[in-house]
This record gives sequence, C-alpha cells and structure tokens, in this order.
Amino acid sequence: MTLRMADVGAKPATARRAAAVGVLRMGRRAFALLRAGRLPKGDALAAARIAGIQAAKNASALLPLCHPLALDVVDVDFTFDAASPRLLARCTAAATAKTGVEMEALAGVSAALLCVYDLVKPVDPALTLEDIRLAFKDGGKKGHWVHPEEKSAPAAQPPRRPRLGRAVAVTVSDRVSAKKAVDVSGPLLKEGLARLGFTVRHVVVADDRPRIEAVIRRSSQGAAAVVLTGGTGLSPRDVTPEAVAAVCDRLIPGVGEALRAAGGPATAALSRSIAGQRGACVVVALPGSPGGVRDGLNVLRELLPHAVHIARGGAH
Repeated sequence: MTLRMADVGAKPATARRAAAVGVLRMGRRAFALLRAGRLPKGDALAAARIAGIQAAKNASALLPLCHPLALDVVDVDFTFDAASPRLLARCTAAATAKTGVEMEALAGVSAALLCVYDLVKPVDPALTLEDIRLAFKDGGKKGHWVHPEEKSAPAAQPPRRPRLGRAVAVTVSDRVSAKKAVDVSGPLLKEGLARLGFTVRHVVVADDRPRIEAVIRRSSQGAAAVVLTGGTGLSPRDVTPEAVAAVCDRLIPGVGEALRAAGGPATAALSRSIAGQRGACVVVALPGSPGGVRDGLNVLRELLPHAVHIARGGAH
C-alpha cells in the first residue's frame, strides 16, 4: 500500500490542544537524587523540559507523515510519586491549525522522559519507561476526547475554566420540537458550554420566528449567553438569524464571520450564523448540525468568555 500524507488543505484552521502523559520508574536512591537535583549530570528536569519542547516542535521531522505545525505553546510538567517510586511527565501542546497536535504532545512527553532516563541511568541502569499515552485532545470535528484511563484521574484533565455564569442552549427545530427527531446538536452544545465554564439550561423551540424571539427575550434575562443551534440555512423555515437580529440591541458581525470561516469552504458560503448583544447577554446562532456545533464551539472557546466579560463592563 502506498503511503501518503493526508490532504488538509480544505479544512479550516481551528484551536487545537492535546496532552500526553508517561511514567519513568526507578530505584529509591535514584529517585531521591533526582528529586534533590543531585544527579551527576545536573538538573534533569530542567533539561527534560527543554528536550520535550524541542521534540514537540520537531515532531514532523521525526514522523514522516506528520504535518509541520506552528505551535502556540508547549508545556512540560513533572510530578514525583514517592510510593512507587516514579516520575510522571505530562506534555501539553496547542496550535491554531488544520490538524491536531496529538503527535506533538506524544513526541514531547517521550523526549522529556528519555532525557530524564539519560541523566538518571549513571546511578540506576534498571529504569522502565511505561504508560505513554494521549491523555486528551480538543478541537477539530471530533471535539473533546479523553483517554478512558484518564477519567478516573481528575488531575489529568484539562484545566477547569472559571465559572462564567448562566447560559441557555437553544435547539431550534420543528422536528425536535414535535418529538419526531432525536436532538443531537442541543445536548452537544449544552456540554460544550458547560466545559467553557457556564451553568447551562437547555430548551427546544420550533422554527417559528415569534417563538424564537420570545425564547431569546426570556432566556437572556439574567443570563450571560444564549447560544442557539439550528435555523441558520436557506430553507423557508430557517428564520433564526432574523429572530436574533430583531431582539438584539446590536449585532457582532465578527463572530458570524469567524463561525463561517470555521465551517470550511463547502458550507461557509451558505451559513447565516449571526451574533448580537441583548443588554449584557451575548446571543449567538450556530448551524443545526453536530459538525456545525463542534466547529462553532471551537470558535467560541476563546471568543465567548471574553465577549461575556466585556458585555458585563469588564476591562479589555
């Protein structure tokens, strides 16, 4: 079979993040020297952090089918476990890119542990590298994923966002409202907003402009954000953008533009995603498909918390 690099040219660049973890087991004497910074070659952890960052930056040079990425950040952390004894390493990588940063994170944690191995082996050759794996990844079409073994370890989860107040996730759909279809996008939107730091309530409304306007008016009272999914296309029943524009005090054109850019060239031109401000509440309308919600959440991950902060009168 012919090897080929995946063509990501048509994909939009979105925020990506991934973390990888691994373990180095050693004897108690070596562990004590490592922890005290008294190894013969010097500070192993300082060297390992640099090695991990360098490896993450050069993952595409090591792996022939890995895309070269302009990384936003690489962070390498270590935790001592005296009971085993062992050293736990974690590498987190992030980029705004068309493909994920999983391999960069894995390359980083592997190189960091190998560097520690190199500095510890003069005092303890019986070392064991183990449990190198992807801890989580975020961004792209598949959204958020956590390794099954990480779910029972809260310390391995991505950092929790600060609480941002109440938000309402609104599914706009005739079929879901009439219980003729299962709502997939609404629960996905609710989960994504909760991960951003909101306390989320979910409601469903039919594709009826007066009803959508009433839901936005009611939901925006005391809420930091109202995010809708559905009704942004070209069907005669797609009236969500008109409802948002009617009830908002002012529109935020840049959010709609960013959402269309994230949707990719095949669908962006047909999307009428929109955002506005009603009092101190930020209102955003996303497409109705699960993929559109995932792409939208990738855009809103950084934009929405800042928009809510500014809408409440916070400083830039």
